[in-house]
Amino acid sequence: MSKQIVEIISKELELSAAQVNKTISMLQEGATLPFIARYRKEATGGLDDVQIGNIQNAFEKLQDLEKRKKAVVKSIQGQGKLSIELKNQILQSFDSNELEDLYLPFKQKRQTRAELARKGGLEALAKIIMGQHEHNVMSKVDDFVCGDIKSKDQAIQGSIDIMAEWINESKEARTAIRQIFSKDAFISSKVVKSKQAEAEKYKDYFKFEEKLSRCKSHRFLALRRGEAEKYLKLSIRPDEEICLDRLNRIFIKNDVSGLVEIAVKESYKRLLAPSIENEFWALAKNGADEEAIIVFAENLRQLLLGAPLGKKRVLAIDPGFKSGCKIVCLDETGELIHNETIYPHPPQNKTEMAVKKIHSLVDSCKIEAIAIGNGTAGRETENLIRKMKFRKDVEVYIVSEAGASIYSASAIAREEFPQYDVTVRGSVSIGRRLVDPLAELVKIEAKSIGVGQYQHDVDQKMLQKSLNMVVESCVNKVGVDLNTASRHLLMYVSGLGTQLAQNVIDYRKEKGRFTSREELKNVPRMGDKAFEQCAGFLRVKDGENPLDDSAVHPESYKLVGKMAKKLKVKVDALIRNEDLVKQIDTSQYLSDAIGAETLADILKELKKPGLDPRKKAKVFEFAKGITAISDLHIGMVIPGIVTNITNFGAFIDVGVKQDGLVHISNLANEFISNPANYVTLHQQVKVKVLEVDAPRKRIGLSMKDV
Repeated sequence: MSKQIVEIISKELELSAAQVNKTISMLQEGATLPFIARYRKEATGGLDDVQIGNIQNAFEKLQDLEKRKKAVVKSIQGQGKLSIELKNQILQSFDSNELEDLYLPFKQKRQTRAELARKGGLEALAKIIMGQHEHNVMSKVDDFVCGDIKSKDQAIQGSIDIMAEWINESKEARTAIRQIFSKDAFISSKVVKSKQAEAEKYKDYFKFEEKLSRCKSHRFLALRRGEAEKYLKLSIRPDEEICLDRLNRIFIKNDVSGLVEIAVKESYKRLLAPSIENEFWALAKNGADEEAIIVFAENLRQLLLGAPLGKKRVLAIDPGFKSGCKIVCLDETGELIHNETIYPHPPQNKTEMAVKKIHSLVDSCKIEAIAIGNGTAGRETENLIRKMKFRKDVEVYIVSEAGASIYSASAIAREEFPQYDVTVRGSVSIGRRLVDPLAELVKIEAKSIGVGQYQHDVDQKMLQKSLNMVVESCVNKVGVDLNTASRHLLMYVSGLGTQLAQNVIDYRKEKGRFTSREELKNVPRMGDKAFEQCAGFLRVKDGENPLDDSAVHPESYKLVGKMAKKLKVKVDALIRNEDLVKQIDTSQYLSDAIGAETLADILKELKKPGLDPRKKAKVFEFAKGITAISDLHIGMVIPGIVTNITNFGAFIDVGVKQDGLVHISNLANEFISNPANYVTLHQQVKVKVLEVDAPRKRIGLSMKDV
């Protein structure tokens, strides 16, 4: 690996070269991010999975740049124009813009105005004018009026076209204009006049201008969406006079004819400014995408790590009016044991029959909790259920339906429930996501869960990669029960992937439950590397080895055995015995491979093996009598749940079928730069109503002084 690449990454990410070098080496050897973050802390200096992911992304970008360099060298070499100096410049470049500037004069061009002028024999005249040594340029022009060049004006214009192209291809000129764009460019928008009435939602951008460097991600993406929908016209430009003045200082030395200045102006307007503007559109879009993806990824992380109810019997309801409420009963493992439809709401109004049926199912199926989808008729169904008196305590939860319809129509749902229609599958998803949000939500395409901003406008490849990393990180952070996990959950376990996950499922079906992690080695195609990567994240409950139900990696089992032997107890006596664990002197077990951080992790696991890092689900109840936006009035204080977090604030469900917005300025009495640092997804909060705009379905909320 190039020492220069390591230095570039370490400088960019503010990490030591040793950390970067070791991390990249392990990634190239097939280690996964979760494995490196959890079990190779000594090697990386304690980097977390986000930092490791940043190293991986930076390395991949530089690898792509290396491939581009080779392609550029090959292309110029094929033209017979590659000097040793140019080759060295290309190979030593680690900036994609600089690389493309070096390549620009050698790029195969379409038929440009400059190319036509060259064919007319005007390059020599352009050199004379650009050289600015000839005091009477016009006297030379007549010599070039021949062949396809029919007049002096044509000769002069042709030479200007050639000079304009040279200026555009000048590395110095492009660097100078790029610097001005970087510091002083403004992004501006104006409405397409013929579509002003249709473009009402973009009213804030009908006449808008802001320094590009200050334009927030959500504003930039909103502007781009308005442009894509053909409601707005956009541009990114600095002051033209500043750019022309800078170019004139580069190119004009003794411009007696004034033609060089004309060429500079034409080059800037026709070639240079549009080219650099395209670069900055791409840069700004990439920056906005990255920021939006970070927001989405953090929201997804919080959603996936949402509080699970745990293994309880659940009655799940997908509410509805005309089509009725779809009910399913699930056992402790999430298996469907009963389903039917009730019609407690208009137009049928079979409320009494519905109440009897729910009572009957709660008793017969030994229901411990009820999950109600938060969509259409959700509040009405919640009100009905909360009025009912059951023979035992039954907790009632409101569950987000986001993505449930996507799951119910998916191939995964058809595979799980081939004999049931989409309504039953949707209800099952609502119930299961209460029991274990992570296990259920991994079955839904992440961007369909609805917890981001402009997720459909950002680079989809970049988005998918980031979200996959988040899902993988969450699955491995929590750990997976080897004997109950679905294929869709197993495929995100470190080192497994789609095929090995299916092989695990097939082995389990054929041989029965796993009794140890060691048995994983019998799964077809489970090599040593795959076993090393996945074993620590898979749990075997009530197995042969008590450590198999912990995050202690099998490679450390011998070490734990030594610890137990030193204390003159068996390993199972050491587990969950904090007094014994406190007696372990970790200094006796330090080595080059196992340092203080790994030992601390092992002791933590021995005290509480397999501890779920997620909080427990909490019951929440919306304000009584508040079911529609018309029930809200300014000044009232009501409970709500955080449903989405963006750079500009947090969206809150207050139970009126329309989320309200707490703008970042109304989150707290102190300055907040990032809402994600102040609120979390599914957090239960109290909010004050500031604004109610029923026609536009807008609700303004505040968390200040509440």
